[in-house]
Amino acid sequence: MADPNCPKCGGSGWIVAERNGISGAERCHCGGVQRAAQLTEHANIPPLYRNANLDNFMIPHDNPTAHNALGHVLNLVRTYTKDFPATDKPGLMFIGEPGTGKTHLAVAALQRLIARGFEGVFYDYQNLLNSIKAGYNAASNTSDREAYQSAMEAEVLLLDDLGAHRVTDWVEDTVTSIITYRCNNKKALIATTNLPDGDAGMSSIDRSGGKPEYRTTVADRIGMRARSRLFEMCRIIRMPLVEDYRIKRSR
Repeated sequence: MADPNCPKCGGSGWIVAERNGISGAERCHCGGVQRAAQLTEHANIPPLYRNANLDNFMIPHDNPTAHNALGHVLNLVRTYTKDFPATDKPGLMFIGEPGTGKTHLAVAALQRLIARGFEGVFYDYQNLLNSIKAGYNAASNTSDREAYQSAMEAEVLLLDDLGAHRVTDWVEDTVTSIITYRCNNKKALIATTNLPDGDAGMSSIDRSGGKPEYRTTVADRIGMRARSRLFEMCRIIRMPLVEDYRIKRSR
């Protein structure tokens, strides 16, 4: 949709361009800008993260190790958004402790893809499941089609805080069906999770308190089938151990 106030095309969506001495019509850039604005409006991004982008992601300068590690992660995300959809895997999964910047980077990646014209949608994992379950109709045995279909069909789906819901057969089946469908159809999934996974280099045994304690893993919360599909379709990005930026910012 063209900008009706565009000074270049006058709202028509087309401009006259000359290439190799031949004049012809080309689409005006304003159409892409308008489309990106509309896609952003419908992407369901929470107000807290609406301005999140790759340029304002904070990398600490007082810790060289964290600076280098987060810089490497940032470059991985930049490369993904630049090359998409010509990537070896269509999605990203950020794994790490709370406050390490997973959601900011995930939203920034989504925003960059939307700016390029891809349709995407943000869902908090628990809210998505609650929306689907709230629309459940026992008589017809069907779920809320809007949330479910959006999670299935969006060009890019961002699932934030994956696994933040107690495990039930219904949850496991619902999550597996969404992830499997997207994997089989090569639809991009960007996910974040605080849950550990051994194959991502995060131990499920917490020894920080002296006495070893078992930590709930990704597979525990979403099931082995969905977890296997995630690793098949997503590049796994392990967030480095850095100070919780929310706590640091509040000082």
